[in-house]
Amino acid sequence: GDIRTLVDWENYTTAETGNARFRGLFNNDKKLISAPALPATKLATSCYARMFISCSSLTEAPELPATTLSDHCYSSMFQNCTSLATAPKLPATELAEYCYEGMFINCTSLITGPKLPATTLAKSCYYEMFRRCTSLVTAPELPATTLAPNCYEYMFAECSKLVNVPESLPVTELAD
Repeated sequence: GDIRTLVDWENYTTAETGNARFRGLFNNDKKLISAPALPATKLATSCYARMFISCSSLTEAPELPATTLSDHCYSSMFQNCTSLATAPKLPATELAEYCYEGMFINCTSLITGPKLPATTLAKSCYYEMFRRCTSLVTAPELPATTLAPNCYEYMFAECSKLVNVPESLPVTELAD
């Protein structure tokens, strides 16, 4: 179904979710195999953080069309989703602090990361994003030209099968 039915079940197609918080909604649901639609394009702080954490039967991520992100909006969203094999598209080009932090930690079936089109990063935006993704073979291109503190820190830590990495980093402005 559509996540907006939780906000207004009678008029869900027009329900405003810009301030909705679904943090940890399906936390540790071992039987969840498919996710609801998440059509919001503008996200609130921590709105989807930890939403599917430890949903070990989840095999497919929902589409994530948001292009206006907020701090921690996707933090640890799919952490420990050990059956998730494909990452959703992440179309945002303007990032917020910690927005993708730990998003796929321990997604041990994930083989390829999503495209990451942002060229200007925010503090800790990709921090531990793919940590312990032990099946990850191909890293996404990293087109950023302006970094922020801790933006790439531990991004691919403990990715033991990672063999395809970006050939170059076009970054022109460094950060801590």
